[in-house]
Parts: sequence; C-alpha cells; structure tokens
Amino acid sequence: MRRDRVLTVARIDLSRLFKSLDYWIPMGVLAMVFFVILPYGLLTVVTSTTSSDLVNKIGEVLQSLPGPVQENVVGDTPAARGAYMLAVYLLAPVAIVVPLTISSAVGAHSIVGERERGTGEFLAHSPLTVREIFVGKMLASLVPGFLATAVGFSIYAVLVNVKVGPLIGGWFFPTAGWWILILWVVPPFIVVALSVILWVSSKVRSTAAAQQAATLVSLPVIMAAYAVSSGLLIDPVVAAFSVGLVAWVLAAGGLISGSRSLNRESLLGMGAE
Repeated sequence: MRRDRVLTVARIDLSRLFKSLDYWIPMGVLAMVFFVILPYGLLTVVTSTTSSDLVNKIGEVLQSLPGPVQENVVGDTPAARGAYMLAVYLLAPVAIVVPLTISSAVGAHSIVGERERGTGEFLAHSPLTVREIFVGKMLASLVPGFLATAVGFSIYAVLVNVKVGPLIGGWFFPTAGWWILILWVVPPFIVVALSVILWVSSKVRSTAAAQQAATLVSLPVIMAAYAVSSGLLIDPVVAAFSVGLVAWVLAAGGLISGSRSLNRESLLGMGAE
C-alpha cells in the first residue's frame, strides 16, 4: 500500500467535500452548537445564578454523584462546584457526538457517492488497490470530524476557563481526563464506526440508505464511547491505557476487515443491495 496514493484519494475527497456548502456549513453549525452555544448557555446560568433554590439543587446533585467524582470536583461554593462538574463531566458527550456525527455523514456518502457521481468506474479501473482506496476514504472521513473537534474543543476550553476559572482560582481546563479522551480514546471508536459505515456504503445503492445505516451504527458507538469516557474522566489514570489499547485493537481489526470487504465490483455497483 503506497502512502502517496492513499493521500491522493483522501485529498480528492476532501477537496470535493469542502467545496460543497451542503457539507461544511452543517458541520460548522453542529460544532458551534455543541462546543459553544450549549456550553455557554448552561455555564452562564450556573455561574451567574442568585437563586437559592437552584444553588440547593446543585448541591443535591453533587451529593448524589459517585465518591471519586465528588473528590475531584473543585470549588468553594455550590455554584462553583456545579459549574466545574458541568464543564468537566456532563458536557463530555460533545467530544464524541461531534466528530462521530460529522465523520459518519461523510463516510456514509463516501463509496456509494462515487457510484452516484459516475466516478466509481474510474476508481475501479485505476491502478489503486482496493486497500489504498479504502484507507484513503477512511482518512477523508476522519479529517472533517477531527478538524471540527480541534477548533471547537479549543474554543470550548477557552470558554470553560473564562466562565469557570475565576470561580475556582484560575485556568484548569483541559484536565488530564479530557486530554486522554480526545487523543487516545475517541479516535479508535470513530475508526471502528467508520469501518462499518464504509462497508455499508459499499453495499447499498443510494446515499439515503447509507445514511440510515450510518445512524444505526453511530448510536451504539456513541453510547459505548460515552460510557467509557465518563469512567475515564472519573479516574483517568487507572482505565485510560487499557481501554484505549482495546479500542485501538478493535479499530485495527475494523480497518483490516473493512478493506477486505471492499472490491472493484462494489465500486461499479455490482452486488449492491
């Protein structure tokens, strides 16, 4: 497998993608909602509240949390501790939902889209191997999700530190758990999902069918990744390496099996369902 050929496939797909307003505008809106608008609204309510009822409810929620979480929550007041809890623990799904949703949408269209545009025949008769095509498509699906996540997460980190930092004595975010989540755990979960989605995209006849299947695949992966991320944020040192290692092994298996399932006939639409 030649790296230059893989990068060529990815570059062509990405160039086509970012010229299409139908893709990058919804991508930007989704990242903005999850990384900026929603966190800003929730953190503003918690940090600026003067309602004793709300403060008491925040205190009750904190008391109901698992012991390790209560020990890790920082802040001298219920509002400060509630804001910390919200920023670090409760908004963790943004790190999973955004890249997986965006990458899944791109991946679902990746192979079946070649057939619909009439370019599948060109790929099928090109000197590229099917593995080079598959990995190139995988890379092109990963980049938009992680690009949106990198920009959105940077803005989210600044927002959290500006809104919550003054209440707990300074800038504190990202925490160790968040670094591990972003760099070590989330990527393989997305690769696993994309391996299945690209396989589906090679088997169906229309983009609509591929998108429906991608949704079904994404939901359980989001749930599993969120469950794992919650545990890592509670106690990142103990579980991070082993969980991430297992996820990467699964991702490698997904890449191998996914690349084997792709063939030139599927690029031509032969055998698609």
